[in-house]
Amino acid sequence: MELLGLGISMICLFVGFGLLIGILFGFFGMGGSFLVTPALLVVGYPAPVAVGSGLAFVFGTSVIGALRHRDHGQVSYTLAAVMILGMTFGIEVGTRVVFLLADLGSADAVISVAYVGLLGVVGLSVLRDARTGGTDASTGRVASRVHAIMLPPMVALPGGATVSAWVILVVGSAIGILSGCLGVGGGFLLLPVMVYGFGIPTAIAAGTSILQISVSGAFGTFVYAQSNAVNIPVVAALLCGSALGARIGVSATQLVNEADIKGCFAVMLLSGGVATASKQVSIVYGVELLETVSTVLIFGTAVLVSGAIVRTSIAALRKIESVGHP
Repeated sequence: MELLGLGISMICLFVGFGLLIGILFGFFGMGGSFLVTPALLVVGYPAPVAVGSGLAFVFGTSVIGALRHRDHGQVSYTLAAVMILGMTFGIEVGTRVVFLLADLGSADAVISVAYVGLLGVVGLSVLRDARTGGTDASTGRVASRVHAIMLPPMVALPGGATVSAWVILVVGSAIGILSGCLGVGGGFLLLPVMVYGFGIPTAIAAGTSILQISVSGAFGTFVYAQSNAVNIPVVAALLCGSALGARIGVSATQLVNEADIKGCFAVMLLSGGVATASKQVSIVYGVELLETVSTVLIFGTAVLVSGAIVRTSIAALRKIESVGHP
């Protein structure tokens, strides 16, 4: 039995995976696109469809968050407008690169290798952050160097600093190319760039980042949809699950210390990189066992980390209840 071209088992798989991604999104504040695209590659979707559907998922998850931050006044519209210009250009370039690689028959391999590197770098960074408690003495130095670049026009930022519009455009273009090539929203790069590179408050950086992701995700989805490279039923199933999961994740932030779970999250990112590599090796050498390993890794670690968040939240609730009812 099929619904909108998807079997019931696949719909349940994507809804369930969306639920897990939603929990992670609500808890860690990351959209999860960096797991959705490799998961679609592991399942067997072509690279352009995996990237386009990942961008569509990014757009769907970020809109609600952008509206929430707008209500709290946590958006710098000037910075967002300049950054969006750069990201739009970058996404167009990245999209053309993907379809060029697809025509050459190497898109799956190149994007898979890129994801292995990306997930490895981000995973190791999160792991280091978890072990050091997120402290970094050099944070202020980067922002000072960026502020020293005085190429007009200058853009006034929240907090009193000014940054050259050209710097913002270059950064936006680079992240846009990454987004267009890999189907990621770029939030895991935008947020640290704004906080550590531009020196704006974290809350405003988060709100501005999500607004940019909403606009760039919409543009990227439109570009890929023109080539029929967005699987709407898959995206819909993922969004249905993530809508519920995000509520669970947000609630968990009130009960669980993020540092207690961050190490598990890093392991999940690294596992995603290994899963993507295993899938590609299985295709090249025809080793079916590695294909099974890749599927178990990318879905299994998401289950384990999301389960750890839920389990720890339940334990915290029970502790609170026991204190309140001696």
